[in-house]
Amino acid sequence: MNSEPVLFALEGSHEFGRSVASQLGISLAAHEDRAFDDGEHKSRPLQSVRGRDVYVLHTLFGEEVLSVNDKLLRLLFFIATVKDAGAKRVTALLPYLAYARKDRRAKDQDPVTTRYVAQLFEAMGVDCVVALEVHNRSAFDNAFRCRTVHLEAHSLFVNALIDRVGDEPVVIVSPDAGGTKRVDRFRDAWTDAAGEQPPTAFLEKRRSNGKVTGDAVIGDMTGKVAIIFDDMVASGTTLLRAADACKDKGATRVFGVITHALFGPGSEQLYRAGAMDQLFITDSVTPQQKPEVQGRVTTLPVAGLFAQTIRELHT
Repeated sequence: MNSEPVLFALEGSHEFGRSVASQLGISLAAHEDRAFDDGEHKSRPLQSVRGRDVYVLHTLFGEEVLSVNDKLLRLLFFIATVKDAGAKRVTALLPYLAYARKDRRAKDQDPVTTRYVAQLFEAMGVDCVVALEVHNRSAFDNAFRCRTVHLEAHSLFVNALIDRVGDEPVVIVSPDAGGTKRVDRFRDAWTDAAGEQPPTAFLEKRRSNGKVTGDAVIGDMTGKVAIIFDDMVASGTTLLRAADACKDKGATRVFGVITHALFGPGSEQLYRAGAMDQLFITDSVTPQQKPEVQGRVTTLPVAGLFAQTIRELHT
């Protein structure tokens, strides 16, 4: 295998790809993107990939120019193209994996979309899938028959928060009972860095026809800094509900920690309400931030996590 990995970043992920390439000390590999008048599209590598260790990076969130489905299909076709061109191994790098929320059947005849997406990747011949903070880690691992690598930004968040918190007691909060395992892993990272294990808490949450209800808090947060940890925020309804509940139950300050900041319609309510002291996110997705969001959000880059993973996989 050639001594240097080959890294491609598809349209919409170029900036992220350049950051990863810079940390690896390599250049992004060149490829051609071509759109046809009828809406069809083709991509192809502009350098030989035969016998090479190839990495294709694309973050699969929807935006105005390219929908989730556009990005997913282009990524799948490019993986297949690179495999057909003789690549020895192809790894998909996914800062944000679309369709990961529907990982089990909650109702009769529900889709299990995570598994369907996994089958598409496998059909294109992918050898390994690397994803950052998927909605359900176990479901992600079980959906794929190829190798999977699950990345977490916990240590980055903890390092950014410890100085803000100082000597105040902390409680790590899940906005719903389903996120308690995710919160446990975040607490472990906090314990490793701070040397003491904080308590955890979670909120009751019921969702019916798109409406979220339930406001019971399980756990004590009186006189503590509440750190609400979740994998993503779209409308912000769940996060705002959790922040209000923490303040009502005696939390001195409330920080939100969200890996994927989708910031969809309605997310501005997070900042107008003033319940959140500060929100920490990663740059896994890059929607245009609204004016009221700027200055109230700390964004942590995660390109280093992907660069390190490429080093480990390649060697």
